[in-house]
Amino acid sequence: MRFYNQAHRFYCGVDLHARAMYVCILDHERGDIVVHQEIPCDAAAFREIIAPYRDGLVVACECLYCWYWLADLCHDEHIDFVLGHALYMRAIHGGKSKDDKIDSRKIAQLLRGGNLPIAYAYPKGLRETRDLLRRRMYLVHKRAELVTHIQMTNSQYNLPPFAKKLVYAKNRADLDVAARFTDPSVRQSIELDLALIDKLDELIGTVELYLERTVKVDDAETFYRLRSIPGVGKILGLVLLYEIHDRARFASEGQFLSYARLVRPHKTSMGKTTGGGGSKIGNAHLKWAFSELACLFAREDEQAKRFLAKKSSKHNKAKALGMTNGQARVQSATPN
Repeated sequence: MRFYNQAHRFYCGVDLHARAMYVCILDHERGDIVVHQEIPCDAAAFREIIAPYRDGLVVACECLYCWYWLADLCHDEHIDFVLGHALYMRAIHGGKSKDDKIDSRKIAQLLRGGNLPIAYAYPKGLRETRDLLRRRMYLVHKRAELVTHIQMTNSQYNLPPFAKKLVYAKNRADLDVAARFTDPSVRQSIELDLALIDKLDELIGTVELYLERTVKVDDAETFYRLRSIPGVGKILGLVLLYEIHDRARFASEGQFLSYARLVRPHKTSMGKTTGGGGSKIGNAHLKWAFSELACLFAREDEQAKRFLAKKSSKHNKAKALGMTNGQARVQSATPN
């Protein structure tokens, strides 16, 4: 957990929502409240309310879906902006009473006291492409759901399993999937799934082509260096590039491991393990990428094959593969 501890003349805590925001500004010397007011989510209104305190002001809000515009506004206005880590903030300033007014004051107080846990405010420019890449993942999941529904329907009627993977369009055409279902309603349901899968294939292909062209403009050198790692293809290369963004933002390897959800947290007291926690804090997309990379890396790289075989002789295969994941992580962290 990292905290923002820089000194400023004024500290602005914002409880941000889609249509309204509650603003609380504290002075540095005594912590007195100089502004505590609800305003609409409008750039002009925000500029007006902070105008008397612009000199030495820092603005903080909680990390939630609508923080983009506020961060970009502060950047354009040359105002320091801090993004608070939502889960850590909730653990620190939780209380019996909670509303927008209280939350804005607590954010400002945490900021002034150097106790505001910070998240990474992904900068404008690459952030939009990263979000499009995540949207592609949503489409891929929807396609997988449709393929799974076809397979489950096939099992419901005790039909022979499909000889080829349905995720590929050529295999679906060769198998003539809908024809094996005799009931007209069932066949109609399967044809609907197939039509949606074909459309998703088209959309995913369009998005991937756009992403590949965009990354060549954003950072082609790093992208191709990532592609040189055994097992890293176009999609894994894109995910690693845009989700990590800047390796320098991690002070240590341990911070990066924690961010990528590659560390198994545990809690101890008086020498006894009392449980775990925080396993879902971090970047789920990087966790997925490294999990995929571990399998592909062990398949493509001879050194990784020997490492996996050595660890498998001492541990179970799953644990050995997790160790191989660490080796793949080192490879991916090198080219930047």
